[in-house]
Amino acid sequence: MTSPVEALPPLRDVIARHDLAARKSLGQNFLLDLNLTRKIARAAMPWSDATVIEIGPGPGGLTRALLLENAPKVVAVERDERCLAALGELVAAAEGRLALHAGDALETDLAALTTPPWQIVANLPYNIATPLLLGWLGQADKFTRITVLVQKEVAERLAAPPGGKNYGRLAVAAQWRCHVRLLFDIGPKAFVPPPKVTSTLVELEPRDRPLAEADPAKLERVTAAAFNQRRKMLRTALKSIWPNADAKLTEAGIDPTRRAETLTIEEFCALAQQL
Repeated sequence: MTSPVEALPPLRDVIARHDLAARKSLGQNFLLDLNLTRKIARAAMPWSDATVIEIGPGPGGLTRALLLENAPKVVAVERDERCLAALGELVAAAEGRLALHAGDALETDLAALTTPPWQIVANLPYNIATPLLLGWLGQADKFTRITVLVQKEVAERLAAPPGGKNYGRLAVAAQWRCHVRLLFDIGPKAFVPPPKVTSTLVELEPRDRPLAEADPAKLERVTAAAFNQRRKMLRTALKSIWPNADAKLTEAGIDPTRRAETLTIEEFCALAQQL
């Protein structure tokens, strides 16, 4: 028996009927291939008692896939008013499993939408992916899993190990609180319009406890200072925090002549404890 979601018209027809051409100013690149959107939804499984939150559903391609893969409760956050009518049709077909919130994800308090735990599944707009991720990492204990499609460069920065050019503040923030896995790539031609870059589906699964003891604000302060001058030795890069940076680094068991990209997350935590 065909479900109401399966009976909906093709996404291209929905886009044409509601005049939903993607807008560059909103970072929109629609993913219409149901095989790919269902692959993303399956990668985010298994579902739990967490509410699935989707950011930037647009015409609802991934939203359909989440419903077809039996996500029990989905909240979609969309700022583009043009998309609301099309998504409203999907709400009606979802038989109580989908709620729609009209608003900017950067300004949305998830706790006002639904109580935690939360599970994010989204094709994130490129222009807001990093600030969104940093905001979620700050409350990682409220999530069961975050599965998002982002620019490949961002995904590589999230998962980067110490020692390379991709390792920086984002890697420390993500890996301190989460296990990070890169799942698969999706090429530009799968999107409408095609972006200039490849996208990667990345999974962030919160750790039971952070990788090492540290105050989040102090850890951010140390990593910001260190990576803002990543080509310089730590004894120089950290002088904005400690005039006597050599002594603080030595006290933490770190050679003052090292550079930020060589430090492990545990070593950054040790420095944060010096504040």
